[in-house]
Amino acid sequence: MGKSNDLPVSIEFFPPNTPVGSEKLKTVVQELSVLKPEFFSVTYGAGGSTREKTLSAVRDIAAAGFEAAPHLSCVGSTREGIAEILATYRAQGIRRLVALRGDLPSGTAVAGEFRYAAELIRFIRESQGSDWLIEVAAYPEYHPEQRYARRDLQHFADKVRAGANSAITQFFFNPDAYFHFVDEVRALGVTVPIVPGIMPFHNYAKVAQFAARDGIEIPRWVALKMEGFMDDAASIRAFGLDVVTRLCERLIAGGAPGIHFYALNQSGLTLEIGKRLGCGG
Repeated sequence: MGKSNDLPVSIEFFPPNTPVGSEKLKTVVQELSVLKPEFFSVTYGAGGSTREKTLSAVRDIAAAGFEAAPHLSCVGSTREGIAEILATYRAQGIRRLVALRGDLPSGTAVAGEFRYAAELIRFIRESQGSDWLIEVAAYPEYHPEQRYARRDLQHFADKVRAGANSAITQFFFNPDAYFHFVDEVRALGVTVPIVPGIMPFHNYAKVAQFAARDGIEIPRWVALKMEGFMDDAASIRAFGLDVVTRLCERLIAGGAPGIHFYALNQSGLTLEIGKRLGCGG
């Protein structure tokens, strides 16, 4: 176990689909609270399809005494609709958001009144003022829809100029990609904290699927070793923990301002990595 430190940690969940899932998430929140996270974030389905479930999960987290940060995506939304959601969160005492462009629900072609996350952030700042803490997404290996790295960096800088307070990255396994991305956006004048997003190997096949979809590189030596373990769950778990812990240690040593864990509504791996890093005291 690592030495105790004050490394800022945040943890992401998805909104549960069932009452059983909701009860399980309450338990997971309590288990992960020993890492003393700054906040727990909750994702938001394409076109706001999980809006009520996101709100319900956020309420449960806040009711348990922790800071909750709902994701808010704007594609397919109106200004009026976004204002209504923000009023609902404000009434719950929520003051932190993860502002995203988001994806359209499949079969929908209407983009709504917002094309980019920067427009959503600008609208929040102009209509609501400065009392929201706004997190935005960053893509160290560049957005999967973006063919030109320079344009992706510019989009990120636009989000920050529109009023974002800090950023959370898409998950990655190559620390050099993160450090290079930070250097590039610092050269564009971006000064906000950029927190690396970390995905433990909850399930190698699922993580590999996410990575392939989003253009994220899993190092060849990691992939080959994982595939070589076949159905040996204990070896996959042990090796995955070591790989991700070393990644976090390199990021922290290189100056990363915190760690954001993609927990997939489970506590075990995130808790173990956090303890190895000495999080929570």
